[in-house]
Amino acid sequence: MGQKEAGRGFRFAFDEKKATQATAIFITKSGGAINYMKLIKLLYLTNREAFARWGKPVIPDGYFSLPHGPILTKVLSLINEQLRPGTASFWNDHISAPEAYEIRLMSDPGSDELSVREARLIDEVFAKFGNLNEWDLVDWCHRNLKEWKDPEGSCVEIDPAEILAATGWKDRDIVAQIEEERTFQAERHAVNRA
Repeated sequence: MGQKEAGRGFRFAFDEKKATQATAIFITKSGGAINYMKLIKLLYLTNREAFARWGKPVIPDGYFSLPHGPILTKVLSLINEQLRPGTASFWNDHISAPEAYEIRLMSDPGSDELSVREARLIDEVFAKFGNLNEWDLVDWCHRNLKEWKDPEGSCVEIDPAEILAATGWKDRDIVAQIEEERTFQAERHAVNRA
């Protein structure tokens, strides 16, 4: 089985609390507000580097190529969707709705879901890319991310195996990593159902 077959249909289980905590770090480092397209790129670059180093993302999500570069689908949905009144959301408890393309931190969500190495990686990504604006990041992603494909006005899914391959992982290692993650998620799902 090649990496394309191994990764096909595989999704990491989204973690809203972890996404909120990582977002809060980027907002804080940006002075209390951040352009949400810039945030999406910073989160994607954090995940991409985590895939390269550890074979798994900091913020589990789905990934797509859009005209302005790669995105994390669930995080973008959290930014763009207004919940019905009375609907609970960890994200909405801590992160503002967008206003003038920016989101703000309303309260500290903590950082207990992020490991020390994950928090350090977020710091590294911000140190490298935090000085760029959203359009500079779009251009950088278009030029440098092999897994991004021009969707020609639409969207194209980015398989986790493609991210691993683009960051230098070999086919056999990609297959092993994805199978390990599938097993881990199946075991976690079984424990949660029990």
